[in-house]
Amino acid sequence: LYEGGVPTGTGTSSTSAAGTPVESTSSPPAGSTRPTRPVGNPFKDATFYVNPSYQTSLTGSIQTSEGGVKATLQSMMDVPSAYWLDKRDKIFGSSTDSMEGILADAAAKAVPELVVFIVYDLPNRDCHAKASNGELCCSYKADGRCDYLDVGDGKCTAGLKQYAEEYIDKIAEVLRKYAGRVPVVLVIEPDSLPNLSTNQADPRCGNDATKSAYQDGVSYAVKALAAADPSAAIYLDAGHGGWLGWKDNMKDFVQTIKGLDVSEHLRGFASNVAGYQHVGEVCPTYDFCLNNAHPDHPCCSDPCGLTSQWNPSHNELQYALHLRKAMREGIPGFKPHMIIDTGRNGVAGMRSDCANWCNIRGAGVGFVATTDTAKPSVVDAYFWLKTPGESDGCSETLPDGGSCPRFDEDCASEDSLGFRSQEPRAPEAGQWFDYQIKPVSYTHLRAHET
Repeated sequence: LYEGGVPTGTGTSSTSAAGTPVESTSSPPAGSTRPTRPVGNPFKDATFYVNPSYQTSLTGSIQTSEGGVKATLQSMMDVPSAYWLDKRDKIFGSSTDSMEGILADAAAKAVPELVVFIVYDLPNRDCHAKASNGELCCSYKADGRCDYLDVGDGKCTAGLKQYAEEYIDKIAEVLRKYAGRVPVVLVIEPDSLPNLSTNQADPRCGNDATKSAYQDGVSYAVKALAAADPSAAIYLDAGHGGWLGWKDNMKDFVQTIKGLDVSEHLRGFASNVAGYQHVGEVCPTYDFCLNNAHPDHPCCSDPCGLTSQWNPSHNELQYALHLRKAMREGIPGFKPHMIIDTGRNGVAGMRSDCANWCNIRGAGVGFVATTDTAKPSVVDAYFWLKTPGESDGCSETLPDGGSCPRFDEDCASEDSLGFRSQEPRAPEAGQWFDYQIKPVSYTHLRAHET
């Protein structure tokens, strides 16, 4: 069953949330002028796709493991996780190292399997950090990397054109080919819009070019991909409770989403993407534990001490309740659902400082893919959106002894693997980090639903 969406451009110019014209080349399905969106939980009763590329990486670590660690890693071989489209060269291809190859493989199964993709290549990506800076820019330095401080025309016109034509429209082309044949979930642009809500003081994030890139880019991506595959379920990234959980931050984020004019295309939001915030237990209300109320209730466990700072979103379940309430009040008729990334949040309280986010030591994996969530009316699924074993960012010195070109000082925090002298150095973001996966704590393993 599907419900109607709203018309989107069919090769004409549309004006985005920030007022920048973006040319659309994506069209609705034949015979339709109005894209539709799925009703109901897309993960429910689905068979989840397990990417062979992940299994290959994991196999390499298994071959050099022994004992309990080896047994744990072997048990992870068939756990599904998302595939990150973080570069343009991951879209087309025949292998399962590409979007096109993955969809072909999923379509060839006896029962086509649900595939989860992370759409992640905005111009000026990752403006507040360095570890995951992208390949597309509003303005380029001589070495081809982004010059975040050069605002150019203030609209990121060239960068958005490149993003639309060389990235989103190409993804849309592949989606149209498999629309209705393979169930697809899309998670849109982690860390982008949350940065606009909380990091305006950083000139790399707060300048007009980056703001236009994020707002216009996300708006275009959602509308174009919804038109390309009306059956795809789209979730927009929403940071996590330790980021946007304060009421002022949440209010700003709601206004940002409202301004994009995309809520009718969304199933909802994804939280904790590539994060370490604990799932926790669900409380009777979103603010049940605020200001240390009900300290003895199990749902008020607060490893980061957020409720004492007037943040009611002390775990990701509470954040889901808070976000749902705020969005429903701020955008009439919008009743978003959530996915929570459980790839690396199996252990609570593992950090000395909850602001630390890079290759956290002792985090452990969390729940494997399931729709058996603590609040199914709000949370559609727990899912490994960030694959355990993939680095968040590099140490100052790379494993081969070279200097990391994208070194971020946050990856040298005392909680980060590679900080201690006896620990192996960490590779660049997205690359397989053997040492990260081997000491993994698998306390929340449960059979995933199919």
